[in-house]
Amino acid sequence: MEKPATSAREHLDHADVTASPTAEAAIAALVDEYAGTLYRVAYSVLRNTADAEDAVQETYLRVLRHRDTLGEIREPRVWLVRIVWNVVLDRKRRSKTRPETDDVADLARLLPASGLSAEERAVSAQHHEHVLRAVEQLPAKEQRVLILSAFEELTSVEIAQVLGTTESTVRSRLFRARNLLSTLLGHSRSVR
Repeated sequence: MEKPATSAREHLDHADVTASPTAEAAIAALVDEYAGTLYRVAYSVLRNTADAEDAVQETYLRVLRHRDTLGEIREPRVWLVRIVWNVVLDRKRRSKTRPETDDVADLARLLPASGLSAEERAVSAQHHEHVLRAVEQLPAKEQRVLILSAFEELTSVEIAQVLGTTESTVRSRLFRARNLLSTLLGHSRSVR
């Protein structure tokens, strides 16, 4: 996950903007702390390493536009996830393409597998890939809340803030997503 932080930091260092030393330090701290989280959010939707890195960089460029108000941000993680989420959705709308299914295998390989034997890692990677493919089959609204909840561990309140909806809507979509996912995973087990 170091690459997104480094790329974002380098991009900010070369950006044609004038920021006070205090704002620069605040933005650098945000890059150091949240670049990995933002990258995972972007990658979970875009399924492409370069596009996810670009989305993170664009997020920090948007942060630069609001550098004078950084002190007013109460929940920087939620604020940044909402920005990257909007950047990613804008990119998806512009491209109007569905993510490549081959990239699911890449994501499965990125998931942690330390302390496992080679055979256990292979089984784990297959299981992760199977789950990710099932997540891709969910309707878009349910998929979004599940990604933010399960992968990014945001609370219902935080997800509601990111998606600009109510907490009850998030809980309802999350309930549907989990039920649908359970059905999809149960169905595929019975087919085997």
